[in-house]
Amino acid sequence: MDFAFSDEENELRASIQTFIREHLTDEIRRDLQETVVGQGYSEASLKFLGMIRDNGWSAVSWPTRYGGQGRSRIAQFIVEEEFHRAAGLGVGGGGTGAPAILASGSQAQKDAFIPGSIRMEIIFCQGYSEPHCGTDLAGIRCRASRVGDKFVINGQKIYTTNAQNSTHIFLMVRTDPQSRRHSGLSVLLVPMNLAGITVRPLWTIQHEPRAPSVTTYAEPRTNEVFFDNVEVPVDALLGEENDGWRVAQRGLNLDRVGARRYLISTMRDEDIVNYLKSGDELVEQKRNDPRVRDKVAELWAEAQVCRLMTMRSLSIEENGGNFVYEGSAEKVFAPEHGVRATEAISQILGPQAQLLNGSPEAPNEGVFAHNLLGAFQSTVNHGSVQVMRDQVARKGLGMPRQKS
Repeated sequence: MDFAFSDEENELRASIQTFIREHLTDEIRRDLQETVVGQGYSEASLKFLGMIRDNGWSAVSWPTRYGGQGRSRIAQFIVEEEFHRAAGLGVGGGGTGAPAILASGSQAQKDAFIPGSIRMEIIFCQGYSEPHCGTDLAGIRCRASRVGDKFVINGQKIYTTNAQNSTHIFLMVRTDPQSRRHSGLSVLLVPMNLAGITVRPLWTIQHEPRAPSVTTYAEPRTNEVFFDNVEVPVDALLGEENDGWRVAQRGLNLDRVGARRYLISTMRDEDIVNYLKSGDELVEQKRNDPRVRDKVAELWAEAQVCRLMTMRSLSIEENGGNFVYEGSAEKVFAPEHGVRATEAISQILGPQAQLLNGSPEAPNEGVFAHNLLGAFQSTVNHGSVQVMRDQVARKGLGMPRQKS
């Protein structure tokens, strides 16, 4: 098995790195961070994002008929990796919601949403979690009642990242009021500008002081979203009515695979290696400590396992294989590695690991302390590791469902 990138793929990486060096200024980095609190893009940032789009990097592996480049998922991985490392910027995947539309949408929905997502004119946020059901989405209560040729939506979503900047929400609702658990759920593609939708900010622990952009879950803001008699046409339904669980699961599995998910958990290893390579006498002492070197090497090896699991999933998808449990397996190993790495790094650094951004003595702008604040979140976001273990057991190993 050859794990090396091809010459063409290496050329793609080099061209992106050159572009980033020439065009991604500190001003644009700061501005991109400000958008997450609802400040909007500056003219310089819009120009930068436009150049990304014009280079075809916003949808490298998407079909050419919708405006993508039609290249491999490995090419998309490279694009995602470089932009996430540089600025925590999500580029290359077409946006949350788009993978599920491509997999389960009607032709009309694909024509309406995919080109706009590629051009960054349509931005989806994900409407899954609710106050009483975060990791257990089968308990969803937000309902959509069928009235003639419309759905009428009432309920609430919580922890809806980027709702303040999104044009649409990928919304999971209960369409059969008599149903329980996974049955009776549907997915609706809902514009965020409709009457009856209210977005209210929830400020996170990373808000003040502000976390560096490459921190594990650095978002300073998430949101509550309320729906009060919101009306959408029936053609907003993605897939079949009451089959939303299957539609969403397929979309989640596709969204779990890629460079960003892998880097959320493994950039911590790179942070400590880069820090130990340079610095004052105290850093040199830590670097030469055999216990520190042993632990860092162990973490680095685990990070390579995370990378190879991601590459396996990409290969399965690229070759039309049956993508069953692999995304769930990644969602267990990588976040738990991230927690182990963050805790070990905190022990290596000692008291300095507690200094947040803005502290005069904080190493690397406080990224190590902010990583500690966000590390455990990665074991819950996008499906808890407990739920993912159950997915691996049932779908990967053929084990029966656990009895309550």
